[in-house]
Amino acid sequence: MTLQLDSAADPNVEYKHHTLMSILLGLVILAMGLALFVGGAYLLILGGSFYYIVAGALFSVAGYLTIKRKIVGFYVYSAAFAFTLLWTFWEVGLSGWELAPRLAVPFVLFVLTVLLIPALGAPNGKLQRRLGLYAVAVFVVVLAVLVPAFNRYPAPSQLPAIQAGAIYEDASYAPVKGEWNAYGAGESAQRYSASTQITAANVKDLKRVWTFHTGDIPGKYGSELTPLKIGNALYGCTPMNKIFALDAATGKKLWMYDPQVPQNWIPYTAACRGVTYYKNPKAMAGQACAERIIEGTLDMRLIAVDAKSGQLCKDFGTNGAADLKVGLAQKDSATGAVTPVIPGTAAITAPPVIVRGIVVTGHQVLDGQRRWAASGVIRGYDAISGELRFAWDINQPEVTKLPPIGKPYSFGTPNMWTTAVGDEKLGLVYLPMGNSAADYFSSLRSAEEKKYSSSLVALDVVTGKPRWVYQTVHNDVWDYDLGSQPTLVEFPTANGRLPAIVLPSKTGDVFVLDRLTGKPLHRVDERSVPQGGAEPDQRSKTQPFSLYHTLRKAELREKDMWGISPIDQMICRINFRRARYEGPYTPPEVNRRTIEYPGYNGGSDWGSVAVDPRRGIIIANYNDMPNYNMLINRDKANALDLFPAGDPRAAGSASGAEGAGAQTGTPFGILVNAGWQMPTGVLCKRPPYGGIRAIELATGRTLWDRPYGSARRNGPFGIPSLIPLQIGTPNNGGPVVTAGGLIFIAAATDNLIKAIDIKTGDIVWSDTLPAGGQATPIVYEQNGKQYLVIMAGGHHFMMTPSGDSLIAYALPEKK
Repeated sequence: MTLQLDSAADPNVEYKHHTLMSILLGLVILAMGLALFVGGAYLLILGGSFYYIVAGALFSVAGYLTIKRKIVGFYVYSAAFAFTLLWTFWEVGLSGWELAPRLAVPFVLFVLTVLLIPALGAPNGKLQRRLGLYAVAVFVVVLAVLVPAFNRYPAPSQLPAIQAGAIYEDASYAPVKGEWNAYGAGESAQRYSASTQITAANVKDLKRVWTFHTGDIPGKYGSELTPLKIGNALYGCTPMNKIFALDAATGKKLWMYDPQVPQNWIPYTAACRGVTYYKNPKAMAGQACAERIIEGTLDMRLIAVDAKSGQLCKDFGTNGAADLKVGLAQKDSATGAVTPVIPGTAAITAPPVIVRGIVVTGHQVLDGQRRWAASGVIRGYDAISGELRFAWDINQPEVTKLPPIGKPYSFGTPNMWTTAVGDEKLGLVYLPMGNSAADYFSSLRSAEEKKYSSSLVALDVVTGKPRWVYQTVHNDVWDYDLGSQPTLVEFPTANGRLPAIVLPSKTGDVFVLDRLTGKPLHRVDERSVPQGGAEPDQRSKTQPFSLYHTLRKAELREKDMWGISPIDQMICRINFRRARYEGPYTPPEVNRRTIEYPGYNGGSDWGSVAVDPRRGIIIANYNDMPNYNMLINRDKANALDLFPAGDPRAAGSASGAEGAGAQTGTPFGILVNAGWQMPTGVLCKRPPYGGIRAIELATGRTLWDRPYGSARRNGPFGIPSLIPLQIGTPNNGGPVVTAGGLIFIAAATDNLIKAIDIKTGDIVWSDTLPAGGQATPIVYEQNGKQYLVIMAGGHHFMMTPSGDSLIAYALPEKK
């Protein structure tokens, strides 16, 4: 397409039109050129790429000449575009998503320049047409290169042979056939279903068969629910802890119990990831609460209801509830005053685990608020009576139940906000521990806190004491708490299969430990890491790196910066050069940005992993984004209105990201740019931002790895791009594996539930959800039919739409 001269048109009008168009286009090119030249000069001073200053100069000259309606402006722009092409292919090759910010805007401007050649004094029409065809040819060539580059993945490796039985799982810990009787499917938390009805061959026929609306969409939404399926019923909870039971075949509500949780107890997110089922082995037939559903609430209660009726179990605690606020308090760092827990600063969002009749639970303590916040104490309660059986207080080991009156549990100790896993035979519960309050400052931590933070702790449920501890990060100041529920496996060794535990982490490292001793069953290197930062004497000289497997990618480089145009990509490069980044575990700095990669969402987060126990394959979805952090002194924190929750000055606080905040009681507040976003909403790091990977359990070998999550809902300024290609988006929620050879997962920001062929990593089915699918699905059978169920509740942190739909899929009835 070219601009044609109309011989019947008024020459003066035509001249003015051409003049105006060339001036406008020239101004755009000139503005881009000047921005690139000035920014490029600064980037070059910082030691960055030479491209931007050179291209900026060329684009500036081209823009000026275009304004002047000089045909030479086109030639200069052509030279600048050719230089851009050569530099781009030299720097990133044919990596499709990386080509986009470098070439898209310059190419569009190039086409517009071609179309305006008549206004630039083109000598004749033939030249004009030739140049127009040239632009079209370049466009076609660029597309021909880009489109295949978007979807180039390595071929999958040969998968391990399917075994006759589930040899990588203790059969006594597997879920009942066709059921989902624990948060992770069975007691082993493998998220595996032995159902085979739905396969890669027929999954395309899956249809929605029922939808249940919970009616609960609070402001800071994020349901995260994984329901249970036991007998003929599904059991779940809403973000505000309403417990419900549904008919497993129809989705019809059987009952709902509302514990009346006040809104002011919502922490960063109103979430309830699930409930826990317990059957009293000593109950008489027909006895009330012989089967019970136990839930932890946002307002720090353990509640037990009858699985059949939804009525409170009056024999549990006080009228059906145990109050976990008892013994908790916080201390004012300025006055030393001890006060009750402030609503919203402590909450239970994960289902408890029951081992040998003991309900073991932790709770979250709101990040970024106070050094002397509520304790992270772990407690165990009798599953029948609700009586406190033990308390594990890291700094007060002598306190084994309730603390003395007037002396609460230790302030600000590491907590367990996620889900544990238990081993009934060994009498152990495995606790994935978080960090001490005020995650990014470590000088005030006790030796015991430094020992147990960001560690897996095997706790004896009889004594309430640790049996062993394995630490994944030493003296953590990166918020690398353990978010994933660990998984129990039977791990192959030279001496036969050994009871082991698979531990994914936010750093991306995956560890496999002996369940009895906590010793790694593979090599772990203690490697030197960057030193210095705000507390140089506190930093560990080394950190553990798993040689079994890591989801962590190569260290960031300047060329890994991204954007929607050359300008914001250049700004990201400048910010990369200005920040301190020396690879993993770069320590936080005061008043200077540091890059934390991967960021605090992982690696692996609360979605955890799935294990196929017949094939011996781990399925792990993961995040691949940095954080852009900075410690700030107390005066600056106050100036930015960073005050802790409960402080009257905290209303309208600037703390937006999870974990960012005042950190009162320490010298510094913390600013966290989660994902390292630009004001456009686009991330500074190139895609992918998330992936899904198949790992051979026996060796840790990668079988296949794919970007996970399409770009259809993502775009600058929150505008959906509608691009259906896999870009690899942030994701929260986990996978499910079936004996039918499929992986079911939502989790990404594209609002899709998908089925993936475990052999190839290819997506073989998907459906659009009415809201974000930030939850882990379940698979079960009822009346001979296999169902897939996913909670579509959305998530405010993931910026996906809110909803209240629990959706079931199944194959159509055979006629």
